[in-house]
Amino acid sequence: MKDPKQLIFGAYPVLEKLKAAPSEVSEILICAAKQPGQAPRSIEAMARAAKIAVTYVTPSELDRIAAGNVHQGIAARIKAFSYHDFSELLRAAETSEDNQTLILDGLTDPRNFGALLRTAEAVGLKHVVIPKDRSVDVTATVVKASAGAAHYLNVYKVTNLQRAMAALKERGCWFAGLDPEGTTGIYDQVFSEKLGIVLGSEGGGIRPLIRRECDFLVSIPMRGRIASLNVAVAGAVFLYEVFRQKRAH
Repeated sequence: MKDPKQLIFGAYPVLEKLKAAPSEVSEILICAAKQPGQAPRSIEAMARAAKIAVTYVTPSELDRIAAGNVHQGIAARIKAFSYHDFSELLRAAETSEDNQTLILDGLTDPRNFGALLRTAEAVGLKHVVIPKDRSVDVTATVVKASAGAAHYLNVYKVTNLQRAMAALKERGCWFAGLDPEGTTGIYDQVFSEKLGIVLGSEGGGIRPLIRRECDFLVSIPMRGRIASLNVAVAGAVFLYEVFRQKRAH
């Protein structure tokens, strides 16, 4: 049986995929009418060097293939996204005292998910855990929103997020949940280097049973009249404070 294929769109996601795992790319699609630029030339050169098929297609054909996704004149057929086995993360937690993991409790917007993956990769995180149900998967839209960062992260999909957190706790992990009702600000809390960073869904935040697994809840200080931030923005602020503390130590 053939391996299932996935399409990704846009210059940066395709370029990063070619850098990270060229063996997982089966074909590059380039719009024949697109004006030549540095990115298409680099992508074509890398693809041909790796002996990956390059196909020129018409604008209408690429639009049809993209099905509404913004493609910038470039797409790639790749192996379907491969999630890592959660046992790998448990082994990493057992052997390392410096292991920070992003826990996403039920995100449903692919652009928010992609933006958070981009920030997580930027601050050096390697691990992201999502629930199997009621959560967006790593799709072409997510990969594009992450600017290709999804290719460099280990994403784990678990059946029961609460049990997964409990298993990590047994291996010495602490959990900090970002919550508007948190009584401690993110700048006043000292974060462990063995940490699970928990973010909730766009509408409901962290579910009660996941909140109970958190060792502490923290909030972002707000001075304006708007009492909340988009989850991708709030997550970025939180991740960078954890990163700042890690650098300081």
